This record gives sequence, structure tokens and C-alpha cells, in this order.
Amino acid sequence: MAILNDTYTLNTGAKIPKIGFGTWQIPDGDAAYNSTLFALNNGYRHVDTARAYGNEASVGRAIRDSGIAREEIFLTTKLPAEIKNAADVLPTFEKTMDALALDYVDLYLIHAPWPWSERGADYTPQNIEVWAEMEKIYRSGRARAIGVSNFNVHDLQAILDSGSVVPAANQIRFFIGYTQDEVTKFCQEHNILVEAYSPLATGRLLSNIEIHKLADKYGKSIAQISIRYTLQRGTLPLPKSTHEQFILENAAVDFEISPEDMAYLDSLRDTVD
Repeated sequence: MAILNDTYTLNTGAKIPKIGFGTWQIPDGDAAYNSTLFALNNGYRHVDTARAYGNEASVGRAIRDSGIAREEIFLTTKLPAEIKNAADVLPTFEKTMDALALDYVDLYLIHAPWPWSERGADYTPQNIEVWAEMEKIYRSGRARAIGVSNFNVHDLQAILDSGSVVPAANQIRFFIGYTQDEVTKFCQEHNILVEAYSPLATGRLLSNIEIHKLADKYGKSIAQISIRYTLQRGTLPLPKSTHEQFILENAAVDFEISPEDMAYLDSLRDTVD
């Protein structure tokens, strides 16, 4: 699992491990604590959580209890999508820091450009105001980098035009068959790292016949093929599991998918989702 030691370089100059341990849909308490601690004890050095996940306290406790030096762990968390009032940003961040019980986070993201109940709505003016507050947190040093999640090109351009800090990352839904090429290309052109959440399409890829055939060819699991694909597309996958076997398997991706097979997987676009 040498891949766990590999990193990308953010536009801040910071190193971020190429695979993150995702905690979306993992309940607070034993499930989040035990799975995060197991991941850390088995080589993961990048953990992704969010205020909206409700498990920041357990993730923070696992990090503290791991015995691993804080500076060796890259921790991402997120400002809830519903926070679109500048005055609410810092108090919400303080709640996150209290829950984590850590001195800083490595990456702090705006979880979405719109409240989840208004998906697709235009909150550009509010996002610009919120980003200004994110920049203040970044300058304080309590968030070593700041970024966004679920932002499209329009949303990103507004931040670039109005802000003074370029987002370090954009965490988007990205998997075989759904690669959001327009926003991915824009991010790469502006040195914004694309993080691939749901690299297994929330489990739906696991029953895909075409990917299964390719997995057999390589002697790998469908999950490993799917995660490796996102890496070879230059993105950072955030696989999630509470099962020890799968936590280990998801990081055992030190192999190469051939250019021909990558092209084949690319051709599956719009047929998987």
C-alpha cells in the first residue's frame, strides 16, 4: 500500500496524501471512531469529514488517540452548505474546532454552492461573502488551506474573480462513467486539486459487469479498479468503509491500468450513473 505515502502538492505548497479515508454516512460514535482509528493505524494519513456528517468529534478523537504526530495527518472538514451568511461562518468553524478538539485543520471546504434543499440555486453573492470569511480563517492559520466542494465552473470563476485566495481543492462527485470533464478541466487549468468523492458511485459500481470483467483481467476488485481509475485521472479519491477488509483493500491500488483500458473506462461515461 505504498500509494498511501504518495502525495499531491496543493497550490499552497502543502502535501496532501493521494488517498483519503472518507467518513460520509459513518455514524458518530464507535463506527466513526473505530474505522478512522483502524485506517490511521494501517497507513492512511488523510481523513475527510464534515460538519454535516455529524461525526467530527469521533474523527477528532481517533486522530488524537492514534499516537501519530498531528503534522503527519491531513484532515479535511467542511462548512455546512446551508451557511450562506458571512456572519455565521466563524461561529460555525468554532463549533467544528470544538468538536474536533484539535488546533487546526489542513483543509476547510465550503460544502456546496447552495443549500442542499435548493440544489442548483444561484447563491453567487453569498458564496463570495462566505469565501471572504474563509480567507480570514486561512490567514489565521487554523485552516492550512481552504477550498470548495460541488462547485461548477461558474461558481469557481466567481471566487477567482472576487477573492484573493485561489481554492486549493474542489471536492466533486467523480467516478467511472461520471467524470464532470468541464469542471475537472477548469480546476486543472487553475491548479485546483480535484478530489473524487464517491469513487465507487456510492457502491453502484460494484455490480457493474463491464468493470467486473476488467477487474478479473487485473486480478483486482471492482473497488480497486474504480479507485485506481480516479488516481490515474489525476484526482484524489475518498473511499469510505467501516469494514476493515475493505479499508485495507481500498488502499491496495499500487498497480497500473493500461492506457487502452483507461480509454475503455472513459468510454463508459453516462452508462454507469
